[in-house]
Order: sequence, then C-alpha cells, then structure tokens
Amino acid sequence: MRELQVDMFSTVDGFGSGGPRSAPYWGYGGPGLYEWMHAQLAEDHVMVMGATSYRLMSDIVATGDDPTFPRMAELPKIVFSKTLTPPLTWANTTIVDSPIETAVPALKAEPDGAPMRTIGSPSLVRSLFKHHLVDRLRVMVFPMVHGIKGEGPLFSELPAVELTLVGTTVIDENLVLLDYRVGDSL
Repeated sequence: MRELQVDMFSTVDGFGSGGPRSAPYWGYGGPGLYEWMHAQLAEDHVMVMGATSYRLMSDIVATGDDPTFPRMAELPKIVFSKTLTPPLTWANTTIVDSPIETAVPALKAEPDGAPMRTIGSPSLVRSLFKHHLVDRLRVMVFPMVHGIKGEGPLFSELPAVELTLVGTTVIDENLVLLDYRVGDSL
C-alpha cells in the first residue's frame, strides 16, 4: 500500500506564511535546505496538491530557472480539483475531481505505486487529515516565532491525532525536520 505523506514548513509557533520576513523560506534558505529539497525530489514519488497550489507552482516552474524545476516536471502530479480542465501546462499532471475520501484510498491501494507527498495545499491537507488519510507528517521547523504577525496557521483546523516521532534530522544550524507517523484520531 502506498504511503501518503504531508510535508509542512512551519515557524516554531505553527505558522506557514506571513510574519516579519517576506523572503522565501523566511530568509533561511541555504545549502542545507536546498540539499534536503534536492534529495527529496530525487526520490520517486507522486506530488499531490490542490488547484490553488497547482496554479501557483505551475506558473513559478514555467517562468523560473531553479535547478529543481526540471525534476518537478518529470515527477507525476495529482491535482484534486473541480475547477481545472485539461490540457494542463505542467507535464505529467492528472486531475482528480472525485471526492478525496474515495479517490485517495483507491490511489493508496494501487499496486507498486510510488509514495505520495503533498506540496503546499493547506485546505487539501486539512481534508486529508479530516478523512484520516495521512500516514506521515513531516514538519520542517524554521527558527521564528511569528506571534501576532503570523498568517496561515498550519495546525489550528486539523483534527486531533496521535503522532509518533520516528525521526529527527538537523538540516543545518537553523532548521530541524520532525518526522511523525500519524496514528489514530483522538
């Protein structure tokens, strides 16, 4: 059975956007983070996202020159959307317009399928957690507290779930990756 993994970039206090720094990765992008990102892209997997993340990412990839973009184009992508229609501009993308509570279990049951990993898509992530479809949660913690300036709280709308820590990775002098197996709902 394929695994569905949710990856989140988070401040210490659980925000995914906003705050006092507007730079990409809140100004903490560097060799350690980029090496980690390249290693993740090198692994076979299926990128899973919603329509908003697809629109944003496909535009960035089409106009940018990041060295990860060709690999992102090669990877299979699944977009959950009722608004997008083919043909899509980003190569290797499949639109799924059926409900995630039926589509994701069918995708996970496909034999010999590569693991699935989310990219962005906070509303999709909330739905995946709501329907108990997430197997792993990985949180890249950035050394910032956004407090009252925080936007995009990552965890406030998720259901309560048990997490078991299965690994930690120090990426560089600033970043830590927490890797959890998702258990039962509380």
